[in-house]
Amino acid sequence: MNITTQAVQIGLEWDSRTGAVSVPIYQTATFRHPGLGQSTGFDYTRSGNPTRQALEDGMARLEGGSRGFAYSSGMAAITNLLLLFSSGDHIVVTEDLYGGTCRLFDRVFNQYGLQFTYVDTSDSAQVSAAIRPETRALFVESLTNPLLKFADLPALSALCRERGLLLIVDNTFLTPYLLKPLDLGADITVYSASKYLAGHNDTIAGLVVVKEPQLAERVYFHQNSVGAVLGPQDSWLVTRGIKTLGVRMDRQQENALGIARWLKSHPRIARVYYPGLDGHPDHDLMQRHSRGFGAMIAFEVDNPALVEQILLKTRLISFAESLGGVESLITFPEVQTHADIPPELRARLGINNVLLRLSVGIEDGDDLIEDLRQALEG
Repeated sequence: MNITTQAVQIGLEWDSRTGAVSVPIYQTATFRHPGLGQSTGFDYTRSGNPTRQALEDGMARLEGGSRGFAYSSGMAAITNLLLLFSSGDHIVVTEDLYGGTCRLFDRVFNQYGLQFTYVDTSDSAQVSAAIRPETRALFVESLTNPLLKFADLPALSALCRERGLLLIVDNTFLTPYLLKPLDLGADITVYSASKYLAGHNDTIAGLVVVKEPQLAERVYFHQNSVGAVLGPQDSWLVTRGIKTLGVRMDRQQENALGIARWLKSHPRIARVYYPGLDGHPDHDLMQRHSRGFGAMIAFEVDNPALVEQILLKTRLISFAESLGGVESLITFPEVQTHADIPPELRARLGINNVLLRLSVGIEDGDDLIEDLRQALEG
């Protein structure tokens, strides 16, 4: 069954008694037991809630995993995954990644004895060289934030199997609509569901899908023990958002390619990062493994003074953090989303004072290009 159809069908099976097409919001903290030692399958919402489970089961089906888990944010989801590891364990990590993830690793979990090494995970040789005897996992972004490098997941999964490592993939930018990391050998996928999955810039949520049942049981133990679960209302919002994932992503990608081509031809744009462009170094690899190139664009202007001009003069494109919603958003990674990455690493990666990140929405593509044109030309 096509993933677009699967997404639309999420939650339809959850109320056989009434036949409700939209999964009900079970806004309850606790559930009555039918008898001593008996359970309906739900006891306390931290441990399980029907609305949340509809979302979790639906995501597991979309990804081809054994079990899904919904959390109160993407960072809560990653935090719960780090509880799989112990003091002294080492994890190899994508160097060009979301700044909040870097902050969580280096300023929170370092103090508990976890060690992290950052490498270019689009280069399998660099990953292999970074592995130590105490390495337990590889954490990659399938398409990196903000410079849009694509990870060769089949090569990385083969390396992880050879070395006995878990492969954890943050697939936020691509979603299961465009890429299914579990099918390419990953053990776990993680999402900031606030982004493309919910899709409307109105919900904070995180999602995890685990391939194997035994590992899923360990993840559930931590989810239930820590309790950073997604509430029923937000679970319903994410479920509703996923139903339109396919049509949204198709429109957003179409817009993104048109905008990327226009930016590349503009005299004030020094560089464009978008894997859908023929000149992108990962274009061919991504064509082999992904159904599309996503709807994120990064670009450099030719003068730092243009950055503030663009941010303040766009009318349709909002100057705001986050990404993946139906509304187009633009941000300045150096001082916003990636400020917690050490300055020397930002400089080496190219996260600099002329780089902007654009999350392309579903507005008319020509209108978005006109908005950028008037902002650039001031």
